[in-house]
Amino acid sequence: MFKSIKVMLHPNNKQRTKLFQCFGVSRFAFNWALGRQQENYKNGGKFISAFDLEKEFGQLKKLPEYAWLNQYSSVIPLMSIMDACNAYKNFFNGNNDSPKFKSKKKSKPSFYVHSGKIEFTDTHVKLMKLSDSTRKNRRKLNWVRLAEVGRVPTNCKYSNPRVTFDGINFWVSISIDVEENNEIPTNEGIGIDLGVKDLAITSDGNIYGNINKTKEVKRLEKKKRRLQRKLSKKCIANKYEKTKNILKLEKELLKLNHRLTNIRHNYIHQVTSDIVSRKPMFISLEDLNVSGMMKNRHLAKAVQAQSFYSFKEILSYKAKWNNIQIIEVPTFYPSSKTCSVCGAVKSDLKLSDRVFVCPECGNKMDRDLNASINLKNYGLSILK
Repeated sequence: MFKSIKVMLHPNNKQRTKLFQCFGVSRFAFNWALGRQQENYKNGGKFISAFDLEKEFGQLKKLPEYAWLNQYSSVIPLMSIMDACNAYKNFFNGNNDSPKFKSKKKSKPSFYVHSGKIEFTDTHVKLMKLSDSTRKNRRKLNWVRLAEVGRVPTNCKYSNPRVTFDGINFWVSISIDVEENNEIPTNEGIGIDLGVKDLAITSDGNIYGNINKTKEVKRLEKKKRRLQRKLSKKCIANKYEKTKNILKLEKELLKLNHRLTNIRHNYIHQVTSDIVSRKPMFISLEDLNVSGMMKNRHLAKAVQAQSFYSFKEILSYKAKWNNIQIIEVPTFYPSSKTCSVCGAVKSDLKLSDRVFVCPECGNKMDRDLNASINLKNYGLSILK
């Protein structure tokens, strides 16, 4: 079983310059390969394989005007060419949209590192060809400091290592092969009802509140709105150029957005880890129609801030690691309108009704808790 690890890097100024240059090499190779494929298609030619393009690119590097490409690892452009060919092939197979050329300003910078030559210690990672010098003090440039000590195992094989930049920080991501967990969980299953008022309510009565209602997030959201207004006014006043103040405000706003995203993702990781740590036999989740919920202009922002998709994705891979079965309940299953005691359906239940009262047996409980119990019962019926 493969497990991915992503660690932040702390490069010095010289290493930052080199990393940005590697991003440029990767972007150049991708755009060149995509341009060759499009030109060949217009001329009536067949799909050019990645192998043929790599040979052609090797001849291109021998030309004087492209000699600068030889200063960087040859793996970077080769993998970018392969990525461009895969994107072009997936488009014609109907799996993806048409691939676009990578822009320096808009595309996410990334490049591939040779999996056989990348090395990790507890504190540093070695990236090849940041420095070609044979002098010992110059070769230190290849070793980039990691933000977390001992985060990456040092005695295993790494696959698909990539370096990325998110606008503020550099990251290195790798995949490692780990032993599969053969332990079968035997505890009672759990039903989870996701919502806007609270992020999640489980069938055993645990309530995970909405992180967006905390003082810290509200303070940051208020600061974000203030910065956006300030930036908007400056952009209107300077229509045709970006002043230093505008660039400064954009960077400050980017940092603030990252801070909010990190708080929300950290909370989702805490919630999902807590649920999985109970080792239930199964987890029942409703397949929410998020796109439909986003059409409600009163709820759209609150739904977006809850990150339901991220919650399901993170919970799914953590459950897979622990051999926990995920059961997706159909979107139109009436979990909120059904009584968890007698099974009667209350069809006239409104969204504003936060307490469920059964018209048949008189059962009275919280609406979301009732829904989570019904989701758990649905999972039990599927497993029978």
